[in-house]
Amino acid sequence: MYDVVIIGAGVSGSAVARELSRYNANICVLEKCEDVCDGTSKANSAIVHAGYDCEPGSLMAKLNVEGNRMMGQLAEDLDIPFDRCGSLVVCTDENERGGLDRLLEKGRKNGVPDLRIIERDELVRMEPNISDTAVAALFAPTAGIICPFTLNIAMAENANVNGVEFRFNTEVYEIHRKEDAFEIITNNGTVFSRCVVNAAGVYADKFHNMMSAEKIHITPRKGEYYLLDKSAGKHVNHTIFMLPTKMGKGILVSRTIHGNLLVGPTATDIENREGNNTTREGLDEVAEKSALTVKNVPLRSVITSFAGLRAHEDHHEFVIKELEDCPGFVDVAGIESPGLTSSPAIGKMAADIVEGIFHFAKKDRWIGTRKGVINPAKLTMEERNALIRKNPAYGRIICRCETISEGEILDAIHRPLGAKSLDGVKRRTRAGMGRCQAGFCSPRVMEILAREVPGVSMYNVTKTGGGSKLIVGDIKDTLEGGAQ
Repeated sequence: MYDVVIIGAGVSGSAVARELSRYNANICVLEKCEDVCDGTSKANSAIVHAGYDCEPGSLMAKLNVEGNRMMGQLAEDLDIPFDRCGSLVVCTDENERGGLDRLLEKGRKNGVPDLRIIERDELVRMEPNISDTAVAALFAPTAGIICPFTLNIAMAENANVNGVEFRFNTEVYEIHRKEDAFEIITNNGTVFSRCVVNAAGVYADKFHNMMSAEKIHITPRKGEYYLLDKSAGKHVNHTIFMLPTKMGKGILVSRTIHGNLLVGPTATDIENREGNNTTREGLDEVAEKSALTVKNVPLRSVITSFAGLRAHEDHHEFVIKELEDCPGFVDVAGIESPGLTSSPAIGKMAADIVEGIFHFAKKDRWIGTRKGVINPAKLTMEERNALIRKNPAYGRIICRCETISEGEILDAIHRPLGAKSLDGVKRRTRAGMGRCQAGFCSPRVMEILAREVPGVSMYNVTKTGGGSKLIVGDIKDTLEGGAQ
């Protein structure tokens, strides 16, 4: 019997797990995929939003600003790369500049500090590649960029170090309310818990509606992106937004925390909750609309495209509360943008709700910090040479595009909640994220995984768990089979 079961190991579920790990409670996270950060949290804009476009008085507005304020200290504590580079919402039509005034007023009501509208001359000085039609912009200096993978993984690792159990490849099928507990039926058996936290992303309405007469509905909203090579990373200095619409913040152009250029996303409502494929139409829209705010976006430098799903609740609001008609069941639902920004505040709010129900005692010793995978590129030459002398694996480069060593990959595999697949290694180290998109390093990473992960051979190494195996057999056997 667990005290708390959290459904979902995305950024929201991991944030809740970290906050609850402060207490003397038996906590488990159930995740249907093979790793943390394998759903909605793995594909987004990686922006820490300032909070000017949320409706004043909404939970989104409150948690966005709180999460933004918390992010700096969290990044320092958990060794997460974060840059408060600022954002610009660009107006390209003099007749529409009233939209900037409305955003400025919203932001001030929401408590966003240091917002101001800048005119074209200053805008061009800040962003030389801004569109020739740009007339003014809303400048939000508290906005930033972050690594979404590291944020999610860091919070999960920290929760695990503090005693939270994670069960992967465990999909929840049904939940039943018993007299004093919940019966949670999964593909890996039945789990019992006094409390359930529903942080299931695009599936959160499914579990909510099992437990409550008051239904909610979540629509998967697909966003498609282009990712450009690091050679394009200095094309802009800030995150550049269009004036937002009811479908979202529009197509942005932003450098990433690792020096690439990100362009997107679209906003298309779909029915398929696993529909993260890209489309020709969507990517054409990204290319066309990005040019409205930033000129000469070097799309010839695209190294990959991808799509993510946002969990859009019908009322466009976070749903974070204990169900009135099902005590002990706590929703963390409808977490779309600015969910990544809000995640530290979401974790605290949901944990406070759970603690208010059960009044867990705080631990005498709680570990609030975490060190990430060592990045030799950030070391001095003397420090790097000393590291290689101590561990020669840091001198063997596996991913040439991102200059990732075997030592970093070994760290990613053997640390808490370590990597078990190619994507698991990629999200922890960036091996495979460079210009060749794992074309050269995949076989070497597979060899390391087969050597280091118990029960894994080259034949069952996967890209991202499940049936995503990369090897189907031996060439010799295939040829012999064909000859017969």
